Amino acid sequence: MAEARIYLVDDNDGFRDSTAWLLETADFEVLPFASGQAFLEAHAGGRHGDLPECLLSDIRMPQMSGLQLQDELIRRGITLPLVFVTAHGDVPLAVEAMRKGASHFLEKPFSEEALLDALRTSISSARQRGATSVQSESLARLSPRERQVLDLVVASKPNKIIADILGISIKTVELHRANMMSKLGVRSLPELMKVALGHG
Repeated sequence: MAEARIYLVDDNDGFRDSTAWLLETADFEVLPFASGQAFLEAHAGGRHGDLPECLLSDIRMPQMSGLQLQDELIRRGITLPLVFVTAHGDVPLAVEAMRKGASHFLEKPFSEEALLDALRTSISSARQRGATSVQSESLARLSPRERQVLDLVVASKPNKIIADILGISIKTVELHRANMMSKLGVRSLPELMKVALGHG
């Protein structure tokens, strides 16, 4: 059985073919796509078998950029470890992608070892965070307001400050926190932090 399944998204045919070949020789199963849209249509949010999965994507592509693909994955609640490949001038974009939860970015040209190491580290980190797909489904159940409260709780803001920021009463903040913890199946703040941060 392959070590993991890699979704490879890149509009450059030559890069896609050579990278797919490299990954296959390193015992990965590779599913190549020429665009983010093609990947989204094929993936449709479900896990495919029992292999660990990782998305390897270029940042700069026509139609849908790597960052737009990442935004769409977040919107759909799809949590895949994400490694970006970037040209030198795109490093600021890659840093933004990391802030949104990408695992790694690799600046072209990179060595085979650097690529394999980035993929393996990303997959391993996702495993350690636990059942990320389950966490994603739990977080997707939160209302937009509950997500705002969660973000502020994770940022260590007390209820009074959260109430001020969102323009709601402390009582309403407490209610949102209780609902949120119930939906996520957690009983304490450390557990809540773990689930929220495990999301990426």
